[in-house]
Amino acid sequence: MTAPQLARAVHRGGSGDVAGPTGPTGPAVTDGDDGAGRHRPRRLPPATTAVAVQTAVVLGAAAVLALWWQDTARISGAAQWLTGAGRITGLLAGYAAPVLLLLMARLPLLERGVGADLLARRHAQGGRYLIGLVTVHVLTVVWGYALTDGRGPLAEGAEIVLHWPEMLKAALATLLMLGTGAVSARAARRRLSHETWYYLHLATYLAVALGFGHQLATGTDLGPGPARVAWTALYVATALLLGWYRLALPWLRDRRHRLTVAEVRPEAPGVVSVFLTGRRLPELHAEPGQFFRLQFQTRELHWAANPYSMSAPAHPHFLRFTVKDLGTHSAAVAGLQPGTRVRAEGPYGAFTARRHRAAKVLLLGAGVGVTPLRALFETLPGELTLVQRAHDAESVLFRAELARVAARRGGRVHELLGSRAEAGELGAALARLVPDLAAHEVYLCGPPEFTAEAVRALRAAGVRRGRIHHEAFAL
Repeated sequence: MTAPQLARAVHRGGSGDVAGPTGPTGPAVTDGDDGAGRHRPRRLPPATTAVAVQTAVVLGAAAVLALWWQDTARISGAAQWLTGAGRITGLLAGYAAPVLLLLMARLPLLERGVGADLLARRHAQGGRYLIGLVTVHVLTVVWGYALTDGRGPLAEGAEIVLHWPEMLKAALATLLMLGTGAVSARAARRRLSHETWYYLHLATYLAVALGFGHQLATGTDLGPGPARVAWTALYVATALLLGWYRLALPWLRDRRHRLTVAEVRPEAPGVVSVFLTGRRLPELHAEPGQFFRLQFQTRELHWAANPYSMSAPAHPHFLRFTVKDLGTHSAAVAGLQPGTRVRAEGPYGAFTARRHRAAKVLLLGAGVGVTPLRALFETLPGELTLVQRAHDAESVLFRAELARVAARRGGRVHELLGSRAEAGELGAALARLVPDLAAHEVYLCGPPEFTAEAVRALRAAGVRRGRIHHEAFAL
């Protein structure tokens, strides 16, 4: 049977056939099994991993401050206070830069243990701090040395940039960093396509590389000794991890798995499912709820790698992704032809059964956000209820598949249709549809506005914050 024929058979057979070879309902994913019968090591809960990572970052920042304290005898006068502030902010900025890159380096420990959306939010938050630190560093250093040398700030700035070692590179790094911060601001980013913003954002890598030489050449706290060795090791390790997980490993996996498009099938207006086939797919260890960054090898899509969630548990011969027309890239996906090569990074994300703790689970989604919930509905253990929010009946995704899964495992499926005025307030609707809502664990996925409204409604209904799991895969 050809790949397209297999894809059609999988689709016609429904969710159970997509799930895998072990039976009509597919294997449930638990901490001891990877979904294909193989044992996998236990991992820390995502919350524990996140706290451990945050603690390590804070301890590193404390070590940087201790380095400054150790090398500072006494401070007197405005000039020394200003240059001291410049040293502190420069050290913290130099430390923050590789840490922020590591957060987005696709490290499995972080991507699967913390979650892509939390990493992205911490990266964005840290980026704002980094821009602030760099700005304060430049202003205080120039001002402090201007007072010391008896020059004006502009003249002192020109002297530093033009005559100090590595300062031309540092000036360029600063401009790149500030420019990246400007295009990453919410107002500016809304005006840019995801692809344009992404490639402009890559200037950060060049800025960090250019700034490294300046730190070693003029950083008085990084003289010869253990501090310089540790600082260099941090930057070298960051470069190696980025090179491996962002470049080398995706290339090697691409060569090993040879993913191609098997079929593109309409699901609803503006929504299609893309079936990918390839070699040795079980070796990807993809879990329901996770996503891949897919780079379709066509002229229009070759340079963009966008995140798409699996809309069914991984099949030994297929992966299925469901895509909504939200822009140029996702619209072009609907026109893909069978046989198109696909480069895939992943699987990523902690929106999986590893977070599951309660006997009762509510899967709450809106729009294409129901995609990862469709896969979890088939595999999570316990008493499951899935609630899908949609504008109208035509926009509901996977209605027939969800009904078959619900019938097999005794789950419940509800639809909230229409505008907010027609569907009613979300909290009241959930209380009506889901008895004993406060006792449920919740997997939540949808647009940001819907997610924020849902979290407020769930908290008001008594659901503990630690039982509400959501991940924004588009980040």
